[in-house]
Amino acid sequence: MPDVLENLKDLFKKGKSKMVLLVADGLGGIPHPDFDFKTELEAAHTPNLDRLAQRSVLGLMYPVNYGITPGSGPGHIGLFGYNPEELIIGRGVLEALGVGMALGPNDVAARANFATRDEQGLIIDRRAGRIPTEECVRLVNLLSENIGEIEGVQILLKPGKEHRFVMVLRGEGLGDRIKDTDPQKEGLAPYAPEALDEASQKTSRVIKQFLEKAQKLLSTEKKANAILLRGFSKPPVLEKFPERYGVRSLAIAIYPMYKGIARLFGFDTPELEGTFENEVEYLEKAWNDYDFFFVHYKDTDKAGEDGNFKRKVECIEYFDQFIPRILELKPDVLVITGDHSTPSLLGSHSWHPSPVLLFSPHAGCDEASRFTERECRKGYLGHFPARALMSLILANGLRLGKYGA
Repeated sequence: MPDVLENLKDLFKKGKSKMVLLVADGLGGIPHPDFDFKTELEAAHTPNLDRLAQRSVLGLMYPVNYGITPGSGPGHIGLFGYNPEELIIGRGVLEALGVGMALGPNDVAARANFATRDEQGLIIDRRAGRIPTEECVRLVNLLSENIGEIEGVQILLKPGKEHRFVMVLRGEGLGDRIKDTDPQKEGLAPYAPEALDEASQKTSRVIKQFLEKAQKLLSTEKKANAILLRGFSKPPVLEKFPERYGVRSLAIAIYPMYKGIARLFGFDTPELEGTFENEVEYLEKAWNDYDFFFVHYKDTDKAGEDGNFKRKVECIEYFDQFIPRILELKPDVLVITGDHSTPSLLGSHSWHPSPVLLFSPHAGCDEASRFTERECRKGYLGHFPARALMSLILANGLRLGKYGA
């Protein structure tokens, strides 16, 4: 992949341009043999995205590198212009910040899922049937009331959406090099939380004891009778997004994980609930107060992970309805893309590049008729690494000066 200029600060220009990064999570797909070998974008009726594509430049973007399947963290690290191969941020930290937990430098955070396991101890549903958030709150309260401390380490739990919650360990002598217990697919038993270095031995012991106690407390639950943990991590030290790019930045997201990554990078991030329509309404209200807007839409990724082609098509069509409202704000730059691809054919994140649309008076346009993966493959932007996207956004927002003499 081509090198990307890491430090743009010497090129910054002051300006009043408004830039929007609109991320439909897991947007990209691959042709599905059961649906006329179309992708979800190709099967969807998207008149607004397609009209916009005819006035924009398109391309395909690799979140990390060729053939690499990214998690949501690395996907967004690249979108924000940082190198996901160098900056490693654990999922646990992002989830903890997303639900509003304050983290100390020595805390260890993990993302937790309630799951369903059978009598043989095998996981038969990694998401416990996506139990309602109210059930998650009840179960987290049950665990918190009965497991407060182990070996002098505080156990802090907070519910998220549906089957998700967050665990934070707070105490002395904790490392974060722990093997995930989530096997990542059904039909397997959870892995043991093994320490991957000497500094994490105490962490491993505490987690094992927590899981044993939790298993007893959840033994009578029909769906949420197991816990899977992943993304053990401590908070990193990094340069904040507003300072890195010289912009007033706002992040608008519903799901905790995406609020978390935005907060970690220094975005103003409101506590917003509801639907994507609520996000667009917030964007409209906050339009005069910021330069850069990151807006996140989750449902495309959920449908892809569930292997539900038709549902992902419906989510894309719903997303399409809001494009005119965003354009009415007259952004100087509007980018529409995903943080990674989640083809319903695979039912998971994948290594396939994300389709990219860049609309700006200064960008020009392609010969595209639609916003699809195949049309993006022919686009002016070509194939490029995600970490180059921010320099393209800033350039089209006339926020970068000339490089060199």
